[in-house]
Amino acid sequence: MNIVKRALFGGIYVALIVASLLLWNSSKILFVILISCFIILGIIEASRLFNHDRKAVSKYITVIDCAGGVALMLSLLNHHSQMVDGLLLVPLAIYFLVRLSYQIYLPSHNAIADIRQSLASLVYVAVPLSILGIIATKHSPQVVLAMFIFIWLYDTGAFLVGCAIGKHRLFERISPKKSWEGVIGGAVFVIIAAIIIACVEPVGALFNNKELSVDQWISVDTWILMAIIVVVAATLGDLFESLLKRTAGVKDSGNLIPGHGGILDRIDSLLFVAPAVIILLEIVSIIQ
Repeated sequence: MNIVKRALFGGIYVALIVASLLLWNSSKILFVILISCFIILGIIEASRLFNHDRKAVSKYITVIDCAGGVALMLSLLNHHSQMVDGLLLVPLAIYFLVRLSYQIYLPSHNAIADIRQSLASLVYVAVPLSILGIIATKHSPQVVLAMFIFIWLYDTGAFLVGCAIGKHRLFERISPKKSWEGVIGGAVFVIIAAIIIACVEPVGALFNNKELSVDQWISVDTWILMAIIVVVAATLGDLFESLLKRTAGVKDSGNLIPGHGGILDRIDSLLFVAPAVIILLEIVSIIQ
């Protein structure tokens, strides 16, 4: 039954992400709603992890932080629109003033610890998820879809190969089950997918900007490099979340998704992959 639940809710999760990116050019509303939910749920879970050794954080602080995370995402998503840049910063300015002012009215709280927790939650969850909108807007939603597919292929390949022949532990202190064999196996899956996207034109048409001619598509070298970066970043993201959970003494970041744990257990790799990929894309854009 647990396998059935895991497959069912995993399928819903994948379907929502794919649909939001396929519908991007006609409407961004599903993408905005989905990423907003990820930010809100992720900040709630991250706040608990960062607050594991203290009394319960104020629910009002969490609400303000969630609003600030969504405001950050919306501001960056609209960065390339015709709106005046200054107006885009208004939601973030409001968050800054409200969040710090509210702390004054919590005399029984450790102000430094509370602010540190808020900033950590925003930096860990909201910033990387907001970067997805920048990649989709400045480059293409197809690149974001490729990122997700690379992550899913890596997880699948690492699991299958790791279970079959995994013997050498990758980072036993933090994650005893992960193996070097699993990482290499997952990397092979992703690199093969990158080569197919780059070299098989019908497939490449699905993952490159449709407004560009074939000779303007992302190059083979860039796709392969992106695949390698996704593997490294996804591994680090997974290890970092494992470190947080181990420090907090919990198995999962939450119990939101039956069979999968919390939302952070689903997007931990993505939180490292998004910043790494945008660095690559910006460097490639400058070089070209």
